[in-house]
Amino acid sequence: MQLPTPEGLKKRRNELGLTQSDLAKRAGVSQPLIARIESGDVDPRLSTVRKILDAFEEVEKEQQIIIIDLMHSPVIHVSPGDSVEEVVNLMQKHGFSQVPVLDKGIPVGSVSEDMIVKLMAENKKKSISQLKVSEIMGEAFPTVSPGISISVVSHMLEGNPAVLVVEKGAVIGVVTKHDVMTLLQGQ
Repeated sequence: MQLPTPEGLKKRRNELGLTQSDLAKRAGVSQPLIARIESGDVDPRLSTVRKILDAFEEVEKEQQIIIIDLMHSPVIHVSPGDSVEEVVNLMQKHGFSQVPVLDKGIPVGSVSEDMIVKLMAENKKKSISQLKVSEIMGEAFPTVSPGISISVVSHMLEGNPAVLVVEKGAVIGVVTKHDVMTLLQGQ
């Protein structure tokens, strides 16, 4: 078995699109140690090299999983003309905390439990159940193609509760933070 050189480690890290901080976090070591190893200033222990190589393998495995393997289809959604009451019933029926809003198959917004609860708090005297989705919806979820890796989608989910999968202009699936979390259980 040939051990990787400092240059080889840096090259592989860059090929995988990892920063030194990302690699350090995944390997359970400090970022300055990664920098010193890559520059050749330090001769790491075999156990440290093993942690780094294991982190590389983990990232490669993640990048092999594509979003189409994880998405849910068909996408349960609401329309801009639906009432808030209909949305609440749909979300409760399916156990969803958010749903996309599609207009003739095109993503135009989203509705979440948080939005509805906030709206209820702001409109104590006024019933919100008959309001239309178009009156309360937030931004549409971001969209990706079905061949994109789960690692890219994971980063997108840091700032969004869901990502829609679109192929040839049609929404074919949805992936949520919960879906990515269940992927971790399977490891």
